[in-house]
Amino acid sequence: MAPPLITLKDIHLTFGGTPLLEGAELTVAPGDKICLVGRNGSGKSTLLKIAAGLADPDKGERFVHPSASVRYLPQEVDFAGFANVRDYVVAGLGSADDPYQAEYLLAELGLTGEMDPQKLSGGEARRAALARVIAARPDVLLLDEPTNHLDLTAIEWLESTLLGMRSALLLISHDRRFLENLSRATVWLDRGKTRRLDQGFGAFEDWRDKVLEEEEIERHKLDRKIVREDQWMHGGVTGRRKRNVRRVRELRTMRQEVREQRHVVGNVRLDVAEGSTSGKLVVEAIGISKSYADLNIVKELNLRIMRGDRLGIVGPNGAGKTTLIKLLIGQETPDSGTIRHGANLEVVALDQRRDELDPNWTVSDALTGGRGDQVVINGKARHVASYMKDFLFLPEQRLSPIRVLSGGERARLMLARALAKPSNVLVLDEPTNDLDLETLDLLQELLSDYSGTILLVSHDRDFLDRIVTSVLAPTGNGEWTEYAGGYSDMLAQRKGDTLRKEPRSPATSSGSAPPNAETAARQSRQKLSFKDKHALTTLPDEIAKLEAEIKSLAAKLADANLFAKDRPAFEKATARLGEAQARLEAAETLWLELEERREALENPG
Repeated sequence: MAPPLITLKDIHLTFGGTPLLEGAELTVAPGDKICLVGRNGSGKSTLLKIAAGLADPDKGERFVHPSASVRYLPQEVDFAGFANVRDYVVAGLGSADDPYQAEYLLAELGLTGEMDPQKLSGGEARRAALARVIAARPDVLLLDEPTNHLDLTAIEWLESTLLGMRSALLLISHDRRFLENLSRATVWLDRGKTRRLDQGFGAFEDWRDKVLEEEEIERHKLDRKIVREDQWMHGGVTGRRKRNVRRVRELRTMRQEVREQRHVVGNVRLDVAEGSTSGKLVVEAIGISKSYADLNIVKELNLRIMRGDRLGIVGPNGAGKTTLIKLLIGQETPDSGTIRHGANLEVVALDQRRDELDPNWTVSDALTGGRGDQVVINGKARHVASYMKDFLFLPEQRLSPIRVLSGGERARLMLARALAKPSNVLVLDEPTNDLDLETLDLLQELLSDYSGTILLVSHDRDFLDRIVTSVLAPTGNGEWTEYAGGYSDMLAQRKGDTLRKEPRSPATSSGSAPPNAETAARQSRQKLSFKDKHALTTLPDEIAKLEAEIKSLAAKLADANLFAKDRPAFEKATARLGEAQARLEAAETLWLELEERREALENPG
């Protein structure tokens, strides 16, 4: 077996007198694909920084193989000192690395080397940071929330790229689907200690629940033993007037263990304040259009949303999802067309930018509006400290200014504010950002029980599949199509994910105009050739074979020891996987284009 690339042993770290890591351990071997999971605040990012050599523990050992190259992706990117994006990406290369990789990845991610790093959007900054760490093709990639600010297209590109790399992975993410698709082992950081499961994230939650259940049984047994020992202390010792020193000492030790035992952090308890029932019709859009300069955001959209519907809105960054939401709820006016709203609507919106949070407010001010110390939920008054506890805030944080909160704490505070307001329509714009997996679980349960209407913008595929009843997706040039079901259902109906055409190359994204209507009409009137008809018949079988081959190769590469046992086989399988994925994408795209042409020919009106 190959020696480990990174080893952390008996890691201890204390912040502000509170133990964060207490004997945490971690091993990353060649070919490993590990996800690091745990509650917000459990120390995941800190442990990753220690693995990267960017933070020092109070106690413990860190070993990195002398010949191993390691690259670390932080949550916050620092572009200081770089004149353009190319300089930033190239700075991550080693002396033996191929500079072409930097240019190739920038093009793949829709960026140009001349872009000013200080003017990048959140998504562009994240893509630049990914290009920097991936271009070096390191032995170990340490990734902290790599999908933050990425749209679905970029997330799926990243998945495919990471699967095709020989690098060992250690990653933190709140995106379930991303973790399930990439991980082959799971490290759970809980109450300062780590536990390892040699299976991917898909098996983690059942395993975690079993571990916690066994702990609870052991805790109950310990409590019952203390009761029995108490009875002996007050009965047997008194009756015989003789002390058994050993048993007294054992009792004292058990009590100390119970007092000092760090129990699992409490769960978030979410309640939503529901308003009165809305009318049956919630929103009806009739031929609405909206554009900015020459960019069509929405074009002649017809959409009807009824009470109880859960509409998911997806698409690349910049597609106009937030603008569309604002049009639907009346915050913006369409250039043409009409929007009709139903009766008795009580709309509550959760803004992804969290602009409505004044950094100088206290947590209590944000929840009560600065009026007293009570929060009213479904007509019942609760003390703000009690309501805060439901969202994992400590009572002493009641007077903390918002500017000192972490990203996850701000996300929970925004949820607490939104869910305290009476509503029958919930508008959620990227609600999953910065939430840990347990909070996501509870938010999903809450939304599943919500009797009102939900409009949800999200890049989280698993969250969409669990929540929405239909998905609205862009099909180009401001046109949107609604699909029944969740995100996976949408892909099945589209016969291949057209969103994979993004990120676009710099030339495309900079604005080459789409073909005009006359050109499109002329193309649609062209007859299908014999070759095209043959391709329509044979492509589905080819696509199915490629999907099966990709699944088989992914299973082969899931063997954590393959790289060490048979490096040529590992590299051959990796190369073949990348080739098969590229062929699959090309086949899906060709099938979709031919199918659209066939439909246009058969239905010219």
